[in-house]
Order: sequence, then C-alpha cells, then structure tokens
Amino acid sequence: MRSIRATRTLPLRRSVGAVLLVAALASACAEPSDGAGGAGGGGGSQGKPAPGQPREQAQGASGALNAYVEKVRKQRAARAVAAKKWGLDRPPLDAPAPPAVKPRITTRKGFETDGEGLPPVFTTVPTKEKVVFLTIDDGAEKDPELLRMMSELRIPYSAFLSDYLVKDDYGYFKKMQDAGVSLHNHTLNHRYMPGLSYEAQKREICGMQDTIEKRYGKRPPLFRPPYGNYNEDTLRAARSCGVKAVPLWAAEAFPDRMEWREWDRDLHPGDIVLTHFRGKGDWKGSMPDMIRRVMKTITAKGYAVARLEDYV
Repeated sequence: MRSIRATRTLPLRRSVGAVLLVAALASACAEPSDGAGGAGGGGGSQGKPAPGQPREQAQGASGALNAYVEKVRKQRAARAVAAKKWGLDRPPLDAPAPPAVKPRITTRKGFETDGEGLPPVFTTVPTKEKVVFLTIDDGAEKDPELLRMMSELRIPYSAFLSDYLVKDDYGYFKKMQDAGVSLHNHTLNHRYMPGLSYEAQKREICGMQDTIEKRYGKRPPLFRPPYGNYNEDTLRAARSCGVKAVPLWAAEAFPDRMEWREWDRDLHPGDIVLTHFRGKGDWKGSMPDMIRRVMKTITAKGYAVARLEDYV
C-alpha cells in the first residue's frame, strides 16, 4: 500500500448551543476591569437580569455557569499537577467539543478494494480541528501505571485487542473500560489476514466480536487488521461481523521515537496515532515512557488528543 497524503475536508459547523456555551464561558472567565461600576459596584449591569428576564432565572443561570467554570478551572489545575508528576513539559491541551454531527468517513485513496459497501479504511479523520486520536494495539503489556497516568492526565484513547494476549487478564481491560476507554477488535490471534481464507478471517474477526461482547458487554464497531494488512475478504468478513469502520494509522509512537506514514513526517488534523501495549522487554522503555514521548510531540505541535469514537 503506497503512502499518500490524505485529503482534508472542511470542518463541520458547531451547534449554536456549543457556540453560546463557549461565549458564556469566556465571559464568565474574564476579569472585570479596575473601576468598572465604581467602588463596590460590581461592574455596572453585572449580575442584573436582562430586560424581561426574572431575577431568579438570571441568578440560576449565572450560578450554573459559575459552577461550570469553577469545575473547568479545577480540572485544568489537576491536569497541570499530573503533568508535572508524570514528567511532561506542559499539560496536554484540551480537545474542543466533539462535532454535533460526525464527519462522513470514506476509504483513503489507494487503500480501496473492488468491493462495494464495505467498511471504510482510513488513516485520518476528516476535520480541521487540531486534534489527533491515540490508539493502542494488541494487549501484551498490562502496566497498571499506564491506567493511572492516562486517568490522571485525562488523555482519551482507544484499545484494539487480540484475545490471545488479553485472555490472561481480562480484568485489566475492564478497568480500562470502566475509566471510559472503548475496546475494539484486533482479531483473536493476530494472524496475517490476507493469508487466510474468507471463512478463517471471519472466525478471527467474529470470534473477537463475540469475546468482547461476552467480557465487556458490547460488540465493537471498529476493527483494525493485524499489521494493517487486509484484502477484500477481510472487509467483507468484518462487515458480516458488525464492523462499521477500519481505522489504520498515520503515525506510530515508541518510547524513543515517532514513525510517520506521510511524506512530511508531521501531524495533521484528524491523524490517527498508533502505539502498542509493550514494556521494557520489547522496546526501549515502559508504557509511561511512550506516553511521555508521544504527548510531548503532540502538545509541542499544538494538537490535543480527542476521543476517536466522538468522530467515527
């Protein structure tokens, strides 16, 4: 499969409600200017209801907004403390609100098969927001420090699991799910899919769908083929098992480096970042070391990590 720079599409419009919330939040966060409204005046009309608006309603809305602003401030302060604890230069950037309507996902040019109506295969989500998506594959390493780090830093990510690696500790990934992480399909045994018959591919994919549903209560909509290799039979089998989309990746993270699919060796809005559940026995560092590397890169380039399932 050749490497082609993915096409970017125009961003989706935000809902009116989201725009109003951002405006209200900015207004609530702003400090009143010195001397506005005179001594003890509180800034002129600040705190007064709008014409025709009951005072109780105005006070209730103002109180709710102030509570929300205070919650955001506390979350950011906690994230800053967590960033220092986990060795980050600065806290991860906050992702924007998810789109009101998810973008239309299509197969990336050069990744097509001849089949029609198959789950789209893509490396980048269509958006112009400066967000990327972190995905972790297989399930070999089960480092409790990773769970703590991601929870304290509030970094969203998606896990693509292979049963032969996770079955010795399903509970580890249940903790992950309970923390808000979505668990997706990476086949039962991590086989090279194009080398298998249609029926064998279907057993690998549908079998993992069944396992995830049994262990975690939900059949996942996303599937990633091992090694990123697939053929038309793979996509046909995935569709028959209830898979809606096949996200691959635009960049891969290691504890000591980043690897890039694109010619410019850079991040782009909507890029999917791949990494693996690995430890010091497999690469030059721990899972927290890898997260430090990838988050320093993502944040330094002005990107936030968003939740893939909010866009796909």
